[in-house]
Parts: sequence; C-alpha cells; structure tokens
Amino acid sequence: MAAPLRRKFLDRLTLPERTFVTDALRTETVGGVILLVAAVAALILANTPLSGLYQDVRDFSFGPDSLHLRLSVASWAADGLLTIFFFVAGIELKRELVAGELRDPRAAALPVVAAICGMIMPALVFVTVGVAGGGNLRGWAVPTATDIAFALAVLAVLGTALPAALRAFLLTLAVVDDLGAILIIAIFYTTHINLVALGLSFAGLAVFWTLHHKGVRGWYVYVPLAVVIWSLMHASGVHSTVAGVAMGLMLRCTVREGEECSPAERVEHRVRPLSAGLAVPLFALFAAGVPVSGGALGQVFTRPETLGVVLGLVVGKTVGVFGGSWLAARFTKAELNEDLAWADVFAVASLAGIGFTVSLLIGELAFPGDPRLAAEVKAAVLIGSLLAAVVSGVLLKVRDRRYRKLCEEEERDEDQDGIPDVYELDSPEYHLRMAAIHEAKAAEHRRLAEVAAAAESGDDGPA
Repeated sequence: MAAPLRRKFLDRLTLPERTFVTDALRTETVGGVILLVAAVAALILANTPLSGLYQDVRDFSFGPDSLHLRLSVASWAADGLLTIFFFVAGIELKRELVAGELRDPRAAALPVVAAICGMIMPALVFVTVGVAGGGNLRGWAVPTATDIAFALAVLAVLGTALPAALRAFLLTLAVVDDLGAILIIAIFYTTHINLVALGLSFAGLAVFWTLHHKGVRGWYVYVPLAVVIWSLMHASGVHSTVAGVAMGLMLRCTVREGEECSPAERVEHRVRPLSAGLAVPLFALFAAGVPVSGGALGQVFTRPETLGVVLGLVVGKTVGVFGGSWLAARFTKAELNEDLAWADVFAVASLAGIGFTVSLLIGELAFPGDPRLAAEVKAAVLIGSLLAAVVSGVLLKVRDRRYRKLCEEEERDEDQDGIPDVYELDSPEYHLRMAAIHEAKAAEHRRLAEVAAAAESGDDGPA
C-alpha cells in the first residue's frame, strides 16, 4: 500500500486560483502605488505652510444633522469610503471560504494559524511595552493589521518579483487580517449601541440577502439599499465598515448554469478598482497627515504607546507570522515547497509588518478623546511600516534572482496555448504540441544546414 502524499506548504496554486490571485494583486499593486503617493502627499501637506489649509479641509463638516451624518471630511473618508474597502474584503473572504485557500480546513490551517499568530504577537508586544512603560493599552490592536496594497506597492517600487505561492500566502494573510480587524473594531471599539438602529440595519441586510439570492439585479436597487444599511449601522454605534463586510459576505460566489462568472466575481471586478484606486487613497490622504518634526519622531521611540506600535509591526508581526507558519507546518507535518526556503517565509512575514489603512483607522478609534496621542500613534504606524518595508525589502532582494527564475518558470508558455507549461506537464496533448514545435524547428535547421553546405561547396569550387 502506497504511503499517502504529505501536503505541501506554499505549494503551486491551481491554474484558476493563480489567475485570480494575479488579477487581484495587479489591481492592488496599482492601488498601492496610488496609496503610497496619497500618503506622501498627506505628509507634505501636514508639514508645510499648507498645513492650515489641509486641516481646514480635513475638519470641514457636512451632511444631514437629523440622520446623525454631519461628519468631517476625514470622518466621511474613514466611515464612508473605507466601507467600500471592507466590502471588497468581505467578498474576498467569502470567495476564499467557498473556492479559495480557506475552503479546505486542512489546507487553510497553515495560513489561518499564521495570520492569527500574526495578530496575537503584535498585540502582546504592544501590551508588554505599554505595561512596562505605564502607557494607555487601548491601542493594542493598532499593529495587528497588514496592508496588502501598501506591501505590494513596496514590492513594485523595489522591483522585486514574488512567486505566486508567496503572493497567495500574503493575500490570504491579509484576508484573515481584515476579518480579524473588523471583529476587533465591532467588539472592542464600539462604545454605545442603539439597538433600534442596529435591528433596522440587520433588517436591511436581510432584504439585501433576499433580493440577491432571488436573482434581482441592478445597481439602482443595491446602491440605495446599501446606503440605507450603512446609515443605520453608523447610527447604531457599531462602526459602519461592518456593514460593508456583511454585504460582501452575502454575495454568491458559486456559478450557476448560464453564468460566465459568479455575482461576487462580477461585482468585485467592478468595485475593486474603486476601492484600491480611490476610496483607500482618499482615506490615506486625510488620515496620514501627521507632524513628523524631529521632536515628534523622537517621542515615537520614547512613549510606550507609540513604541509598542513600532515594535508590534516590525517585531511582533514577523515573529507571529513566521512562528505560526513554522509551528503549523510542524504539527500538521506539511512539507515546505522544495522551490522555497523558510528564509522566504521569514521575508514575507516581515513584509506583513507593513500596516497602514486599518492600523490608521484603529488608531483613530482607540484614542478618540486624545487627538494628540492619536496623531502620534499614526506617526508610529508610518515609521513602523517604513522600517518593516526596509527590512523586508532587503530580505527579499537577497533572494530576488531565485524569485525571478521561479516567476519565469511559472509564466513560460512555449506551446503558446495561453496556459503556462508547468500546468500541462501531465498532458499528452501538451507534449505532442511541443514535439511538433521541436520537429518543425529541427526541419528548419536541417534546411539551413543544407543551404550552408551548398554555399560552402560552391565557395570551395574552382574559380
């Protein structure tokens, strides 16, 4: 009786999964670069003579008072635009649970354990530093989130290749991180609850689910309904981004007869560019504008709350993700992909220390009554993310040649049928096509050899 094959950690993706990951991360990479530009612009605006104008725009309030929606521009960005981001995150999570890496509990164990450990360790680091320094512990969740868009922007700026398995691992970490973040926000950063508004928002979600599963289509139905659900969730006291995740999770990810793609895939394809290219960068523009003078930077490394954020992102994330991956692989007896090394997992774990969008949001929620401390925590997020980017960039650059070779092998399509060759090595048709290609090349070389021989014999003949 043959021994069962041992599962592999970071094994090659299936072709549909690889295609999805590639398309999704391509959009996130572009959005990440825009996000990076928005963050730099915010820092420039907040630290130049334009800071007064920047603060006036950020603090300008508008909206109906009667609906409790008279919010500042910054709050509209955090509560409104980020709902789009979490809506996409909800779709990603639903897809991962139905058709992605999380559909098989045994295969999901490794990235889920890595992601959970990658949230627990930064929180423990923050609490340890906070207790030792007598700091405010409400910001314990700030360093727990990974920003996939910012991480990919760093890779794009550095020009570093990353094999599909590592990219998928990073994406899965981010998806689980987003779920954890929304649970943390809903449970730990909800100060009061209006049960009537919360009940009505749940009723709106039920209507959303019913219409969707009855096959009702049309943005003019769902967009107004989504706005009502969001407004009620906001009025309930629960952070309004929870509504986005809930609606994303309700979309159907399976394909029915006569459909080319599922509704979730169709909606995500349309909304993801809006999230990555507009919603998140605008949030960053109004959230990342903090003073970064020499004195402020010095306080980041002396105040327990801010030092806890920096160490949580740089040390806690790396140790948590890597340690969780190693322990999960050891106890599940999963073998690491032979094309990769544990050094690669460590590099990706350090890349997961880049926390931006959700970390900034939690920083605002953790210290609502202390704007100065909230601003210092935001500066700590920026510094911690920058340090994590530098460390991961160095580690990834060391292996860049190996990564590029693996990426070339993943992309090679010598038979030009639109499918990478690595996915067809067990196909007889592929080998027959390659045989025909090589036979045609051999025939051409024989013809050229005959031409060369004829020319050579003509040159050797009598003048």
